[in-house]
Amino acid sequence: MGGAPFKVALLLPMTGTNAALGEALFNAAQLALFDTSDPGFSLQPIDTRGTTDGAAAAARQAVQGGASLVLGPIFSPEVKAAGQITRQANIPMVAFTTDITAAGNGVHALGVLPRSQVARVVTQARQRGITRFAALAPDNDYGRAVIAAYQDVVRSAGGSIVRQEFYGDVAEAVQRLAAGQGGAFEAVLIADEGPRLRTAAQAIAGLGGKVQLLGTALWNDPTLGTEPALVGGWFPAPPQAEHNEFVADYQKNFSARPPGIASLAYDATALAAVVAKRSMGAPPAAALTDPNGFAGVDGIFRLLPNGTNQRGLAVWEITPDGARQIAPAPKSFDSPAFGGGA
Repeated sequence: MGGAPFKVALLLPMTGTNAALGEALFNAAQLALFDTSDPGFSLQPIDTRGTTDGAAAAARQAVQGGASLVLGPIFSPEVKAAGQITRQANIPMVAFTTDITAAGNGVHALGVLPRSQVARVVTQARQRGITRFAALAPDNDYGRAVIAAYQDVVRSAGGSIVRQEFYGDVAEAVQRLAAGQGGAFEAVLIADEGPRLRTAAQAIAGLGGKVQLLGTALWNDPTLGTEPALVGGWFPAPPQAEHNEFVADYQKNFSARPPGIASLAYDATALAAVVAKRSMGAPPAAALTDPNGFAGVDGIFRLLPNGTNQRGLAVWEITPDGARQIAPAPKSFDSPAFGGGA
């Protein structure tokens, strides 16, 4: 690419309580920078200090430094603070968040969003002939976001949600689910992890009958196979081959295992390099939302104009010996694996 380099700012907490996480994501970005080896692309890390004020200041520094694209920050409050600055400057941001309330109007959430997760397992269930769905979710922002996506995806996929419950107490919610109106359900989504997930699965098993358990990416936990009630449950997760290569490369270069979200920094930096080539001096917004998407270490993904994203995830089944893949991640966005859509 000729002319001035395409400047990209990387907003991370390099100091403060989350400095170690910021350093790990910066390491991942450096790996991507090395792999792309594009002299027409420059990456400037800027410290957010892990605060909203620091994120806003970092965004102002990025704007003043002539950045054409901003990557990061990580946490939703920082994304919202920095996003106010980048929107005013009409500079797109690709943030490492799953909070869609922080996205839109030029701010893109790169994290694995609830909609992509539930769309993948619902599509799998519909392909197996399941039409009647139920849901259990914690009574919090995460639970409500998952259920909102689930309702839309199930409807789009031609199924119906016959019962759903939000809970504080899991066992009581399962009893309400069993006693509720709407008829029997063939599958139930449990949007939780840890002890609450185990309790919910045990309580559902206690109801009797055959019910397919569905999960979210929170189920990507190698210890879940020790809970008999969860064996046979399905959950979405990125394809492992590319991710494992990234982990091995990171460990080789930095003598440590990367945190789970480090792959977002790698993919965002590689994405920025592609956008730099495709933009050729034009505003990068159109290149960012290319409907053909991009290939990342966590599978294919594409950024949507509304600030959300769509990801190609595999479906995994819990077994006593660990999770096994039962349906591969799609290789293109034409795949029926996307079922309920974006």
